[in-house]
Amino acid sequence: MSLLRTCLVLLLGAAAGLAHAQGYPRQPIRLIVTFPPGGAPDILARTFSEKASLGQPVVVDNRPGAGGNIGAEAVAKAAPDGHTLVMATVGTHSINGALYKRMPYDMVKDFVPVSHVASTPNLLVVNNDLPVKTVAELVAHLKANPNKLSFGSPGIGSSVHVSGELFKSMTSTTMTHVPYKGRQFAIPDLVGGQIQLMFDNMPSALPMAKEGKIRAVAQTGARRSPAAPDVPTVAETIPGFEATSWFAVFAPAGTPREVVMRLNQEIHRVFRLPDVQEKLKSLGLDPWLSTPEELTRFQAGEIAKWAKVVKDSGASAD
Repeated sequence: MSLLRTCLVLLLGAAAGLAHAQGYPRQPIRLIVTFPPGGAPDILARTFSEKASLGQPVVVDNRPGAGGNIGAEAVAKAAPDGHTLVMATVGTHSINGALYKRMPYDMVKDFVPVSHVASTPNLLVVNNDLPVKTVAELVAHLKANPNKLSFGSPGIGSSVHVSGELFKSMTSTTMTHVPYKGRQFAIPDLVGGQIQLMFDNMPSALPMAKEGKIRAVAQTGARRSPAAPDVPTVAETIPGFEATSWFAVFAPAGTPREVVMRLNQEIHRVFRLPDVQEKLKSLGLDPWLSTPEELTRFQAGEIAKWAKVVKDSGASAD
């Protein structure tokens, strides 16, 4: 009798999960971007919004602030029904836990991974008046002018910020970090010379470098991106340097597995479309899709990696 009862419970649970997935989504899906419009996570979220076919619209909701923590917290506290998601970044789901002493959410326990979406190197760009064209020249200039240069970022804890901290640590140089509320505020100051350099995401920095408004010095990936084959990597001068930005979709913890897999399948469908792949690659974004389990394992490794970088650099958000 107990075996029959156990089987009945399992069958009812499976039926309930199937019914939940079949009835999903019941309302518009809100995809929260933790930074202002214009950057890589926003581009990816809006691409998904435009191409998704889930029976309900996907609405992009920009919630910037606190290095992405404000938007991520909103998702962590949302109902676990698949109607609120976050376009997570390496900052919100790997770096911030080491930078902030008081986190408003747990990067692991408060979320369920859905899928990787894409990755991109950052681009080391400088003001056109800065007399450096190579990484070696920048290092020499920094050592000759300690604490006289400033580098900007779209917020504390972003990959843009931590790329700069890693650069300082690996070159034994000093410069001042200037956090902004978004890259759209930092870029005008970079062009105008109020800050001298930035490790910006390639999709937003590369077009400006091609227009000649700023100078591209190096990219932070392990290999040169096909979007910028003539721009060397930092690692070609400083072996071992790598700081790649990645973007992934997470849902609130407790979201049913069937809903997670429905979202995973749709993310894979959208970001495998030839026109989407072509668009992303032209911007320096590499489509990168995964299972929830692969994202879980990857996130664990990233948290450990960036905790060490933060500790070694002495960076802090408090």
